[in-house]
Amino acid sequence: MDSSAKKIASYLLIFIVVLVAIVSVLAIWDVITLERVFWKTSQSLFVIFISAVVILFISSVVINSNEKKHIDESK
Repeated sequence: MDSSAKKIASYLLIFIVVLVAIVSVLAIWDVITLERVFWKTSQSLFVIFISAVVILFISSVVINSNEKKHIDESK
């Protein structure tokens, strides 16, 4: 994976975590009243996490196998 893509993904995940934390704190202090915010947020983060794991697995298998083929062909 390209380093710029890793940086973008990292910043996006940091933004999501900060946003979830802010919404959770506002809900705790009753500034906003949203029903089942924590449950929906947890489910959303779980889906994002599982998707990221699957994408990482697929990309590591495909990219590493392609890179090994190129390295073996150059020898």
